[in-house]
Amino acid sequence: MSIIRKRSADHKSYLPHNARDNQYILAEFTITDELIQRFSVQTSPAKITSAVTNNSSENYYQFYQVLAKELFDLSELFEVKNCLFIANDKLTRVRFSHEMHQWQTNQQILFYYNPESHQLKKSFFDANKRAKKISLLFMSTGTDIRENAARFHAKISQLVTAFAKKAAINVSDIRLRDHQHITYDLFSKNKLTKNKLAKDDDNLTTQSHKLRPISQRYADQEVTLPEFHSAMTYAIVNLPISNRLLNMVDIDPNSADPYNPLYTYLTDTFTQSAKRYNLNNGALIANGLVPIVRYSIHEIVSRIGELQILGYNPEQNPCGIISKWDASELVDNVQLVFVATDKNQTEHGFGRFLNQIEQALRLMTTELEMEPSKEEVIVRFHQHVAYNF
Repeated sequence: MSIIRKRSADHKSYLPHNARDNQYILAEFTITDELIQRFSVQTSPAKITSAVTNNSSENYYQFYQVLAKELFDLSELFEVKNCLFIANDKLTRVRFSHEMHQWQTNQQILFYYNPESHQLKKSFFDANKRAKKISLLFMSTGTDIRENAARFHAKISQLVTAFAKKAAINVSDIRLRDHQHITYDLFSKNKLTKNKLAKDDDNLTTQSHKLRPISQRYADQEVTLPEFHSAMTYAIVNLPISNRLLNMVDIDPNSADPYNPLYTYLTDTFTQSAKRYNLNNGALIANGLVPIVRYSIHEIVSRIGELQILGYNPEQNPCGIISKWDASELVDNVQLVFVATDKNQTEHGFGRFLNQIEQALRLMTTELEMEPSKEEVIVRFHQHVAYNF
């Protein structure tokens, strides 16, 4: 048995020490007529009720503001540093950045921040529009995020329960989504200096993870999730398109589909590498859309505006490898998606699953003649749980 085979069979995954942990929790509930009227009466009956029924310039301003104030007051009480009130029906995403900023598209609202240094409490809504739902976003802070994830989840659960009581919302109508991911460069070790590499035997450059399911990790810290919850585990990988890679295939700029040879080559290489390591549930996305992986009883592959929706049921057999590309457009990065099924989970966790992904990626990047010391292949390993209270 080769060394590669032995490593992929290991139940622990060895990630670089500069890998970034992240966690954010979303609590979502539908806006109803009753909820609007309740806060209209509580705040200013004449002004807000009139605003709700007429198309004035501030139809829902005070309605949103009152709920947001309840949220921020409770965040002070529960000592939650990063929380946001969102009522614009956009998909919420959170990413790491050394500089804090927010960015919105027609369908997404993205938050970039550093959990070690940034704090933010802010509202996002259009006072002239009634959103379908309200999202309360809580972003983790500090260090040791993965180790403290259960405590953060428990705290947010208590905060949301208190919010529901103050707003007179049936707590069972609130959907809680706990998102966690680990982000790192596949080639991180290749960029270390010789001195640091010499210390690798002392495990100073890597950290081991069993990548246990969230429910198991939480149970060990006496935080129990509801019996009926959905869970997803997957990885999304950014593969950059370089000039060197473009020169490996014949591209006819005068063709109606000039990049078909490139995406065909990448798909073939991706599929062969994935199957070589028994990874049979995934996708290659090269159409400029943002891949969104969701739990679904039945397999779903659909486009909704700028989003590529991929729905999977982890309890089902692998759905195979799919590819979605636009041969007329050159993308900056190809997204590679690996989705875990229940069979990818060992008694220890998903460590072996991530090892298989890494080995498939190394095989693929070798075929593509990538330069590990100069190029980046960013791996983001996701674990999600969701449930109604």
